[in-house]
Amino acid sequence: MSIHTDLDDPEQPAMSPARNAAFMASYLDALNLVERLHRLMLDVIKDEFERVGLLEINPVQALLLFNVGDNEVTAGELKSRGYYQGSNVSYNLKKLVDTGYMHHERSAIDRRSVRVRLTEKGRSVHLIVSKLFKTHSEGLVARGVLDQSGVEDITVALRRVERYWTEQIRYIY
Repeated sequence: MSIHTDLDDPEQPAMSPARNAAFMASYLDALNLVERLHRLMLDVIKDEFERVGLLEINPVQALLLFNVGDNEVTAGELKSRGYYQGSNVSYNLKKLVDTGYMHHERSAIDRRSVRVRLTEKGRSVHLIVSKLFKTHSEGLVARGVLDQSGVEDITVALRRVERYWTEQIRYIY
C-alpha cells in the first residue's frame, strides 16, 4: 500500500544521502524541542502556582481545567483535545472532582459516560492559566521573540506533521 503525502511529489528529485541525514537530524531535534517545550510549559505553570500559593493541584490538572473552560465535556473529549504527558486523564478528573474544581454528572442516555464542567474554584484556576498564557504571548511579541507571522508558520508546520502522523496511524491497520 502506498501512502501519498505532500512530500511524495514525483516531480521532486530524491534527496541525497547527505541531505537526507541532515533532514533526519533536524527532524529529531524538532521532536526533542517539542517535548522539551511541553515539559517547560508544565514547569512554568507549576512555578506560577507556587507564586500564587496554589499547591493543591498539579500542572497537568491545571491544563485540564484550562482546556475545559466554559464547556461541558467527557473524558474522551479531553483526551482528544490535549496532551497530558504521562498522566491518566480519568484519575486526574476524579481528583479534580474530589477537590472541588469540577462538577461531574452521568449522562442520562449513556450511563457509562460522565460529563464534567468547572466549578467556581475550577474557573479561578482557568483564569490564572489564561492570564499566564496572555502574559507570555504579549512578552513574546514585546521582546521580539515571535510575531503573528512566526507563530502562524510554526502552527502550520506542526499541523502538517500532525496530519502526516495521523495518516501514518490510519494506514498501519
